[in-house]
This record gives sequence, structure tokens and C-alpha cells, in this order.
Amino acid sequence: MFDCPNSQICFEIVSRAAPVNKYLSKIKPAVRKSPRWTSVLASLAVGGSLCAVPFKQVENLSHDSLVRRAASLVTDSSSTFLSQATLALTDALTEYAKAVHTLIALQRQYLASLGKLSPAEEDTVWQVIISQRAEVVHRQDEQKRFELTWVTAIRLCEAAAEAAYISGAENASITVRTNIQLAQSQVEEAQKISVDAEKKLAETKVMEVERMTQHAATLEGSNDEEETPEAYLRED
Repeated sequence: MFDCPNSQICFEIVSRAAPVNKYLSKIKPAVRKSPRWTSVLASLAVGGSLCAVPFKQVENLSHDSLVRRAASLVTDSSSTFLSQATLALTDALTEYAKAVHTLIALQRQYLASLGKLSPAEEDTVWQVIISQRAEVVHRQDEQKRFELTWVTAIRLCEAAAEAAYISGAENASITVRTNIQLAQSQVEEAQKISVDAEKKLAETKVMEVERMTQHAATLEGSNDEEETPEAYLRED
């Protein structure tokens, strides 16, 4: 007989082994003496002796350690959210800038060919410009939507960093604050490109107004020159 450190576990093992012992008692002695059954019985004996080995008890975790672990998980998840939001916003800013530059190129091309296109060609160019303007508006709306998500992610990470610091998880707090600074730097670089594109678009619009005014004046002058002889004849 051996001593078991855990009476409950030993009781369960003995209870489960009872049907097996009952089954083995019905096996003929000649069969039980065979090499195969000897191996089976040896395995059962080893399995039964496992209860004599004391199980290692898991140390109880304090509330402080559990709170620190939870705070670390929060900083990890909030950092992941911030990373995805930053990627979405920077991509949206880049696509918006590309759409604006495409619109600038189309408008400048139209201004350069002003007065040289047939009505059908001019209408086709304007359809392309209108379509590109709609694309710019779409990209701008997408950018604003992801910007709101990104701002929310920043606030969430700031709250998570504060919670981690208060709970004693200083390393997790430092990590998430570093992630915040990195995200802000990446977004600032993308915003500079977007703002530069908007400035160039504004300059192109001013140029468009000036060229259209000059073109209208030229057309009006041409019409006056054509109408002058007729007015002169009427006076005669």
C-alpha cells in the first residue's frame, strides 16, 4: 500500500480502476500469463502508481499581479488598434494626395489647350475633370473618416498607458507611449503631403480663374471686331 498526497485524486483513480480489475478477473490465467498481457498489466501498474507523485500546486497570484497582467493586455490590444488605424489613415492621406495631383494635372492640361479644342473635345475633357473631382471628394471623405478612428485610437492608447502606469506595469506604459509618438510622426508626414497637394490645387484654381477671364475677354474682343463693320455700315 502506498500513501497518496491527495485523497480525492486517489479515490477517483481507484474508482475508475475498479471496472478494469473486475474485467481482468474474468480473464483465464493462461491468457493473463502471456507476454502481451504482462505488458498491459505493467502499464496499468505504472498508471496506478502515478497518484503517489505529488502534483505541483500553482502559486496564488495577487490582485496586483493580475491587474498588471490585465493592464499589459489592454496596452497590447490598444497598440494593435492604433497600428491599424495609423496604416489606414496614412494610406487614405496618400490616396487623397494622388487624386488631387491627378486633378491638378487635368486642369492644367485643359488650361494649356484652352481655345484649341473643338466643342466635343472640350466636353470630353470636362467630363474627365468632373469625374476626377468626384474622386477627390470621395478620397477626402475617406481620409476624414479614418482620421476620426485614428484620433479615437490615440485617446484609447493614452488611457491604456495611464492605466498601465498606475497599476505598476511601467514597461507596458512606456511601450504604448512610444507607439503613440511613432504613429503621430507617421501621420504628420502623410499630412504634409496632403496639405502640399491642396495648396497646389488652390494655386491651380486661381490660375484657372485668370485664364478663363482672359479667354472670355479674348472672345468678347473677337466678337466686337466682327460686329464693328456691320455697325459702321448701319451708320452709313
